Amino acid sequence: MLELAELCHFVDGRVAVANLCLDNYISTENMLPNRDGIIRSSGLPTIPQTQAFQAGDVLVSNIRPYFRKIWIADRNGGCSNDVLVLRARENCNPGFLYYLLSSDEFFDYATATAKGTKMPRGDKGAIMRFEVPDLPLDVQMGIADTLSAFDAKIALNRDVNRHLADKSSFGGAMLCSLSSSFR
Repeated sequence: MLELAELCHFVDGRVAVANLCLDNYISTENMLPNRDGIIRSSGLPTIPQTQAFQAGDVLVSNIRPYFRKIWIADRNGGCSNDVLVLRARENCNPGFLYYLLSSDEFFDYATATAKGTKMPRGDKGAIMRFEVPDLPLDVQMGIADTLSAFDAKIALNRDVNRHLADKSSFGGAMLCSLSSSFR
């Protein structure tokens, strides 16, 4: 076993808020709970600079870790200081890092070691001591590819279900309107 610090590090770079837009600014408000990624931000901060991230970094909400808010960046951007930015080291596949940090074990650990009661925050030192398996890079890539394929299938199924629900509600409304015309 390894400590998380051997696979990744916290990013501390800065980016000018003037270079950000609603699509590449991440805060705890536009991170969705239960590992559901992000939505478009509703606004930008009023400070001149904020924390930077790049594609492949893993972003984790550091407030109330039990909400399980996490996203692997598919673009460069900036985020609030309440979001931890973790970057894989050379010996770690970014996708594998994302799946490690998406695990219930990680979020349970981050919650158990968090500081504060009303708005608990993850303890960055404790987070870096989280124990992870010591796997070769090729095995990490295989795990990440397999889990990514499952995630893609789940996303496709959700889209199909949404589409079917939309058609069903449309059909129900149409049925109601037709039945009222026969009265």
